Amino acid sequence: MLSWIVLIAGVAAIAAVNWYFLMAPKAAVAAKASATAGQEVTVAVEGGYSPSVVRVKSGVPLRLIFDRKEKSPCSEEVVIGEFGVRRFLKPFEKTVIELTPAKPGSYEFTCGMGMLRGRIEVQA
Repeated sequence: MLSWIVLIAGVAAIAAVNWYFLMAPKAAVAAKASATAGQEVTVAVEGGYSPSVVRVKSGVPLRLIFDRKEKSPCSEEVVIGEFGVRRFLKPFEKTVIELTPAKPGSYEFTCGMGMLRGRIEVQA
């Protein structure tokens, strides 16, 4: 009987972890207009990305500011594959990434290991 309880608890834990990383609702924020960059968003990096969904307009320069608030090895790099971006994030510092999303769509950003995930939603 105890074996079954342990097995069920293990399966439940695995399901909870997968839900958290793959299916949990993501906080979204629209980029704010910036006098210098066109549109700008600050993303806190601490055990994940907050906000994890960034909504921006296509064709307008975007300034993403990644504010890394930890030393975890998983969060030391951000990758935005569709834009060819792979940038090291120094602990407890802000790193600016500038790009111009040309066409509407959804573009993922991740940590170097692909565990932390976020998304840029580009709207027309």
